[in-house]
Amino acid sequence: MTAADHWIGAMHESSQRLWHAVADLPADRLAAASFAEGWTIGQVLSHLGSGAEISTTLVERGLKGDERGPVREELLPVWERWDAMSPVEQRAAWREADERHLALLDSVGPGQRTSLRVPYFAGLLDLASYAGYRLSEQALHAWDVMVALDERAVLTAPDVALLWERIDLVATRFRDADALTRLAPRRVRVELTDPRRTLLLDIDSELHLYPTPPTDPTALLTGPAESALRLVYGRNRPQDPLTATGSISLDDLRALFPGF
Repeated sequence: MTAADHWIGAMHESSQRLWHAVADLPADRLAAASFAEGWTIGQVLSHLGSGAEISTTLVERGLKGDERGPVREELLPVWERWDAMSPVEQRAAWREADERHLALLDSVGPGQRTSLRVPYFAGLLDLASYAGYRLSEQALHAWDVMVALDERAVLTAPDVALLWERIDLVATRFRDADALTRLAPRRVRVELTDPRRTLLLDIDSELHLYPTPPTDPTALLTGPAESALRLVYGRNRPQDPLTATGSISLDDLRALFPGF
């Protein structure tokens, strides 16, 4: 298996779990609020579906050697078409677009799996890096839906393990600039459980999560890896089993990581 296979396999599993959760929802439930602020469940599915449609086009470009990235002028008609759908239509269209996107990824031959470059929003990416971005989008927005249906919903352990591999990229990209300026400098010891791991959250002129414990921490964050990951993705809840002590609070960290 290539590195990309693990990410694509996880995307398949996440999509299937989401489909099982929403397949039989009535129209009024699809129109109810999700965890994503301001979005209904149907709108989250619409976001995932339009993303899958756009991503399919970008993968097809990459397979042809076309390095043109997405531009707003070609994206707006796609978003407008999806926004005009009813919640039931958004669900059906998401399922169709998602299956087409995954089938395209599955069809990429062994030789191309290492050579393919996808012209994505973040630049020209190899297939594994591209699939990492897509799994982040898929898994976290799926959680936005599933936690609205069941408050006990969590990210699966395999997804958490994969997404921790790119947590520094997410933390660095999606941190709030004003909160970073206010909080710096701080060195937070992050003690994860399930699985046990100790890291350094370095809050300075830049922000990074390093896989080594700090020698001189000013604060401590403790809790399960799943909850800590959702915190970095802007999805912390008051009931999540995380604690912050020392020179930083959970409110500080929520402000630092507003999510997407």
